Amino acid sequence: MKKLLAVLLIALAVTPVLMAQVSASDIKGAGSIHILLWTKEGESDQALQWVKAQAAAFSAQYPDVTFEVINKDVEKLRQDFQTASLANAAPDLLWTVSDHAGPFTTADIIQPVDNLFNLSVFVESAVQAVQLGGKTWGVPISNGNQLMLIYNKKFVSRPPATTDELFALARKVPAGIYPLVYNQTEPFWMVPWLGGFKGSVFAQDGTTPTLNTAAMVSTLKFLKSLKDRKIVPAESDYNGADSMFKEGKAAMIINGDWSLGTYKETLKGNFGVARIPRVSATGGWPAPYTSGAFFMLPKDLSGGKLTAVRGFIQYITSLPVQVDQVKTLARLPSLKAALQDKIITEDPILKGSADQMVVGRPMPTVIEMRANWDAMKPEMIAVLSGTETPEDAAAKMQTAAENGIKALQ
Repeated sequence: MKKLLAVLLIALAVTPVLMAQVSASDIKGAGSIHILLWTKEGESDQALQWVKAQAAAFSAQYPDVTFEVINKDVEKLRQDFQTASLANAAPDLLWTVSDHAGPFTTADIIQPVDNLFNLSVFVESAVQAVQLGGKTWGVPISNGNQLMLIYNKKFVSRPPATTDELFALARKVPAGIYPLVYNQTEPFWMVPWLGGFKGSVFAQDGTTPTLNTAAMVSTLKFLKSLKDRKIVPAESDYNGADSMFKEGKAAMIINGDWSLGTYKETLKGNFGVARIPRVSATGGWPAPYTSGAFFMLPKDLSGGKLTAVRGFIQYITSLPVQVDQVKTLARLPSLKAALQDKIITEDPILKGSADQMVVGRPMPTVIEMRANWDAMKPEMIAVLSGTETPEDAAAKMQTAAENGIKALQ
C-alpha cells in the first residue's frame, strides 16, 4: 500500500499527463464521493485485483472518494450499461473496450473526452480507436491486443522479415513440423494481411465497406497459397493452432499479445516475438487491429463526481502507474512516455510486441464493422477450402456487407 501511495503522489503532483489537471485541492473540494466502477477486467484474477488496488490507493489518499468495483464480462457490460442508462441508473465510470464506443455513441449514453484530457500524450492508434464523428469517446488505459509473429527458437533462429523469407524458411523447417500456424476460421487473422496488401475494410468515411478490391483478392490468394505450399496445416482453428505451437509441432504462430504469458511459461526461453512478415509484393507491413482498455464516461456525469473521476483517470494514466501496469500485467501502455521505459526497451518480448503494435491499425468501433465480420468469414473459409475463387469471394463479401449494413438501419 505504501508503494501505491507513493506512486499516486508522484502521479498527481509531478507527472504532467493530462490537460486541465485536476489538483489535489479540486478532489478534496468535491466532497464525499462514491464511484461505482464497472470493469471488463476479470479474465484473470490478477487483472481485477490490480484495478481494485489502484482504486484503494486513490481512496487512501482521498478518503472522501470511495469505490465499488464490479466486474462484468465484455458483452454483459455493454448490455447492462445500455439498460442502466435508459433507467437513469448508470455507473459512474466504465473500464471497458474500444468496441463499445460505437453502440454507446449510437445510443447517446457516453460523453466525449476531448475537452477533459490532453490526448496528445497517448499512443495515436489508441486514441484513434475511440474516435467517431470527429470526437474522442474514451481515455486509453492500455494498448495492444494485436496479432504478431511468435516463433520457437528451436526451429527459427531469425524470424522472416518478408513473405519471400517466410517461403524460404518454410523449406528448411524439419519434416513433420509446420512452418506456420494460425486461426484459419476467423477473419481477424486475415485483416493484417489485407493491410499488407494496401487494403482496408472501409473507405475513408469509415463506414462504407471496401471488400471487393484487388487488395482483398490478393490477400485471399496469398492465404490460399500458404495452404497449397503446405506452409500451414490444411485446417486449424484457434485451439488447434495454439496446441500445435505449444507442443512443438509448429515453428511459428500468428497470435495475440494475450498469449505471451502462456507461451513464455510453456517454451521458457525458446520463444521470440517479431512483426508479421512484410508483404514482398507490395512492401507493406501487415497491419493487425489494435485495441485495449479504455475509460468511458456516462453522458450525465458531472459536478463533484466528474472531478473525482477525472482525478482517478489522471492517476491511472500517469507514467508510474502505466509502468506498473506493464510490470504487473505485461500489457503495453497507452502513454507514449511509458513505451520508452526500460521495462519495455530492455525486454525483447515486450519490445517485439510494441514494435508490432506501432504498425497496427485501431479496431473499427462503428456498428457497421459487425456486418463486415459476418460477410468476410464464410467467404474466406470457402476460398481456403477450395470451393470458391478469391475473385468471387471478394464480390460476395461486398454484397453481404452492404446488405448487412442496410439491415442495421
